[in-house]
Amino acid sequence: MDNHRPRQPNTVKDDIAVVKLGGSLIKSGDIASVLKLVVKARVPVVIVAGGGGFADEVRRLQPGLHLSDKAAHRMAILAMHQNALALADLQPELKPVETISEMRLALRAGRVPIWLPLKMCDRDRAIAEDWTITSDGLAARLAERLGDCDLLVFKSRSVPAKADVHALVAAGVVDPSFAEIVTRADLGWRIFGPGEEQAFASRVLVLRQHATYVGKAYDHSVVYRKTTRLRRAMARR
Repeated sequence: MDNHRPRQPNTVKDDIAVVKLGGSLIKSGDIASVLKLVVKARVPVVIVAGGGGFADEVRRLQPGLHLSDKAAHRMAILAMHQNALALADLQPELKPVETISEMRLALRAGRVPIWLPLKMCDRDRAIAEDWTITSDGLAARLAERLGDCDLLVFKSRSVPAKADVHALVAAGVVDPSFAEIVTRADLGWRIFGPGEEQAFASRVLVLRQHATYVGKAYDHSVVYRKTTRLRRAMARR
């Protein structure tokens, strides 16, 4: 059982996945093994990096500097930029991108796009300019804007398999906007934690040898992903 009960029979979409890598993974140095799985993806993937220690520093400094929530919000988004650039330096397969059209170009070139979110977020009036939305919520919003695609979140903490999204908000695992967006957009989503690397890989990212399917989609359907079909789907975006 995954982290939510889908409202539709098929919650895994056929064309793309947004992968959010928690900033805490980057801060702790545990990112390498997960990143290796992501860059081996045989389906189109867009990476969203969390703000990690950079965002934590913004939170710490905000009260003493009397920063507005709007300023702190933009600074936290720039923290995501810094971690995205760091990951791109570690993995040459990654391509920093700012817009959906740039994501499309990177995928066509065989690269893995990693999102620099400030440009799109500044233009998005659906995004609050405060701490009610963090990198998890921004990843959900990107998934919604890409066409209600899959959202996979890898964190440095484990999450109960049957956890409700609103319980995760109450526990501080995800931000309130994450719950709002995945609910209204009916996104297929799952949160992974330490020790779940294999489940993460087999779920959506790494095609098994000599097979065209990825695996069970949220416990009740098998999703077939043909490479040529994926390329056509991305070309239409």
